Amino acid sequence: MNAGNMNTFFRSRSHVTTLAGGAALVGLVLGVVLFTSAPAAEEPAKGGAPSMTVTTTMATQEQWPISLAASGSIEPWGEAIVGAEVNGQRIASLLVNVGDRVQKGQVLARFAEEFLAADLAQADAALEEAKAREVQARANADRAATVRESGALSPQEQDQYSAAANSAAAQAKSARARRDAAALMLRKAAVVAPDAGVISARNAAMGAVVPAGTELFRLIRQERLEWRAEVAEAELSRVKRGGKAQLRTAQGVQLTGTIRSVSPQVNSRSRTAIAYIDLPGAAAKTAAGTFATGRLLLGESAALTLPQAAVVMRDGFGYVYVLQSGDRVRRLRVSTGRRVGDRIEITSGLAAGARVANDGAGFLNDGDKVRVVTAGGRAK
Repeated sequence: MNAGNMNTFFRSRSHVTTLAGGAALVGLVLGVVLFTSAPAAEEPAKGGAPSMTVTTTMATQEQWPISLAASGSIEPWGEAIVGAEVNGQRIASLLVNVGDRVQKGQVLARFAEEFLAADLAQADAALEEAKAREVQARANADRAATVRESGALSPQEQDQYSAAANSAAAQAKSARARRDAAALMLRKAAVVAPDAGVISARNAAMGAVVPAGTELFRLIRQERLEWRAEVAEAELSRVKRGGKAQLRTAQGVQLTGTIRSVSPQVNSRSRTAIAYIDLPGAAAKTAAGTFATGRLLLGESAALTLPQAAVVMRDGFGYVYVLQSGDRVRRLRVSTGRRVGDRIEITSGLAAGARVANDGAGFLNDGDKVRVVTAGGRAK
């Protein structure tokens, strides 16, 4: 292609490009005009389409318990310390272990009885000897009394016989007491439970020689436990004897008890006092020393309640969506209180009987239009 033909070619291409660009520009302008002038066929119908399908519920008045939060340890209602009552004797046998349930009077351990039996035999002999001396002294005193009138014995001698008889009687009484003590020590060689309950500790060891007073066992009396709940000083006046309490241990065990008493003294550091709650049957479910949290039930009061699903928490505040005319929702801020099961108390911001969104409330915004259905999914 020569230079003349080449120039003709490029001039032709330039003209075609200019025509194409102009046609595109005309088409774009025409499209904008048509779009802006055409009727809004894609807009939703007047009133707007529902943005969410929800179920509704009503705020209802109920009687709910008034409670006070508390925490503390579960401890034995009463403990018995079983110690050695004989001195310096060897433990010959141990008959129970920790966790065993025992009855009052049941033998828990035995000390060796050889030395104690020998002490009793010696005391028996000493008693017999003292009784013989008493008999002889009394006979002498009686004979002396028979010759009082004859003058064979002086008054001083008669008094001596009488005093000897009284002394022999006292010695016999002392010997009898020593014999009874020796017999008692022999009986104490058998260590028995002072009350029914469960063994919580065993410090005795087979073969150990222990002094009197040494702790051998510890017993939870009658297997009774109590919850020692710490109550704030400001709330103390609200806690009354006979009230109920509900608690839960760290292992998830739930217990119910009765307030038996309240400590008359407040701890000067923690500013709390102890409420003692009886826990019948708790020993079969949990162990002494377990920590528990719970509530002291102080009575009942009226409460405006909703399902917890109907209350939406945002930025630390509670909101509900009240159904308005035209199936639109209005967001209201509410204050909440107690919780029982799956329901929550509304303390302010909502009137009784108000119809609010329940399922699906968490996805709503103020002013949204909703489609209300029943719990089974059918439209209302």
